[in-house]
Amino acid sequence: MSGECLIIRHLGRQGYTRVWRGMLDFTTQRTAGSTSEIWIVEHPPVFTQGQAGKAEHLLDAGDIPVVQSDRGGQVTYHGPGQLVCYLLLDLKEIGIGIRSLVNGIEEAIIQLLSEQGITATRKPGAPGVYVNGEKIAAIGLRVKKQSTYHGLSLNVNMDLQPFSRINPCGYPGLAVTDLAALGIDTDVVSVADKLTAKLAGILGYTLMEIA
Repeated sequence: MSGECLIIRHLGRQGYTRVWRGMLDFTTQRTAGSTSEIWIVEHPPVFTQGQAGKAEHLLDAGDIPVVQSDRGGQVTYHGPGQLVCYLLLDLKEIGIGIRSLVNGIEEAIIQLLSEQGITATRKPGAPGVYVNGEKIAAIGLRVKKQSTYHGLSLNVNMDLQPFSRINPCGYPGLAVTDLAALGIDTDVVSVADKLTAKLAGILGYTLMEIA
C-alpha cells in the first residue's frame, strides 16, 4: 500500500475523446514524483471499443458516435447519469499488479453497493460488478510503464436502452442495470464521493480533492 496522496478531479460532463487524450498525455508525461489522480466525469452518449474490440459486438450504433480506444475489453456505452472514474495510478507506488488492482476496484464497488442494501458479485473471467446477473459496473484499463489509465464506469441513473444496441463488454444478451432501477435515489457526484473514498482506502491512499 502506498500511503501517498491521491488527487481527485471532478471534470463534469466532457466529450470522451478530449478526456482520453488528456489521460494519455498525463500518463506519458508523468514521472516517478507525479501524484496519482482519479478523474471523475460524465460523458455525452458514446460507444467505445476496446483495443481488441470486435466489430460484431456493435449491433446498431445509430446516431451515437463510436470511438476506437486503447483500453482493454470490448465495446461499452457511456452516457449521462453514469459515473466514470479514470484511474491514473502508479502500480509500483501501490505495490500491486493489474489483476489485484481490478480486484480492488470490484471490491470497492461491491462494498459501496452493500451499504445501499444491494448484494453484488464478481463473475470469473468477466471483469466488472453484477447484481442478479445484470451488469452494473464495467472495468477497462490500460497500462504503460507501470502506470494505469482508463478505469471504471458505474451506472447510476441513466438511459439503459443504448446497451441493447451492443453486446455489452462482448457478451451477447447481457442485461445491464443501474442504481435507479434497483430503487436507489442518488446522483453521480454523491456516488463518486463514496466510491473514491473506498478506492483510496483499499489502495492505501490519502484523498486530496481538487474541483
